[in-house]
Amino acid sequence: MRPSATTLERIESFAPERRVPVEDLAERLGLNRSKIRLFKRVHGLGEIRFDPEMGLFDVVLPAARRIVEAEADPARIRYVIFAHTTQALTPPHVDAAREIRDRLGLRHAEAFAISQQNCASGMAAVDVAAELLRAEGDGTTRALVVTGEQAFSPKVQLIADTAIMGDVAAACLVGVGGPGEQVRSYVTRTLGDFSASMLLDEERNLRFGKVYAPVLAEVVREAVAGAGLELPDIDLVIPHNVNMQSWRQTIGELGIERERVFLDNIARFSHCFASDVFHNHSTLRAQGRLVPGRHYVFATVGLGATFAAMVITHQGDGASNA
Repeated sequence: MRPSATTLERIESFAPERRVPVEDLAERLGLNRSKIRLFKRVHGLGEIRFDPEMGLFDVVLPAARRIVEAEADPARIRYVIFAHTTQALTPPHVDAAREIRDRLGLRHAEAFAISQQNCASGMAAVDVAAELLRAEGDGTTRALVVTGEQAFSPKVQLIADTAIMGDVAAACLVGVGGPGEQVRSYVTRTLGDFSASMLLDEERNLRFGKVYAPVLAEVVREAVAGAGLELPDIDLVIPHNVNMQSWRQTIGELGIERERVFLDNIARFSHCFASDVFHNHSTLRAQGRLVPGRHYVFATVGLGATFAAMVITHQGDGASNA
């Protein structure tokens, strides 16, 4: 391993216990029967985790707390980075990143948020964390990346004809040259012409639909090449859970077998903002499906539109069963 390589020393995730079938959201989201059929039969959604009785920090803190409690020396966590999608998650007088830091007992750490890349912000936060740690140069400090938020409003929970958002959180302990999953490459591409995201006009929305799969496939290929690998070297693509249809198209563009993309959690959890890839990693590890020395690709898209892919090599130890 390169001494300056980014490592994910531990990955944890958390999902509320309350399961809600997609059809039970029809009234809340204003979906008629044909739209429900679209989400279930075409997009492959089954249920989401959604508990309005829980507060933001009830959802976000459990995964992060497990990482902190497992740390022999929490004082080495120098940064707490909260990566989220919804721009306003708390009242103006509450700084969510600092609140997370303080509730975790990490008041010595610097805390800030990253949200500009929407659902791709989680991987961006890992990259930023690693650059900050490299700049410090001593190899002992770590950063805690936290993802997770709540679909507190129908406007936040529904991306028309595309996704229904669920409540899942995750956390990663990021190091440089340490144990855990080695990050071999990270590629991101933003198409600013689609920056209006959910407010795109009809013409741009149609164009975004046409470029989505080809661009995501290009970014995945670029990340794989940047890691010095080829697609046959990748055991699994670990994706965001936007919907099955988008991934069918992307799989076609990649020219790989469907079994090489982990899609099981789309039906079980749906899309969960910036947490998907980390939560899917936790699921795969809990199932014993990650093999030491093998290579995997995180892949996601944030509205706006940012496409991102990160190649990791599984080391066997360090990332937690969540």
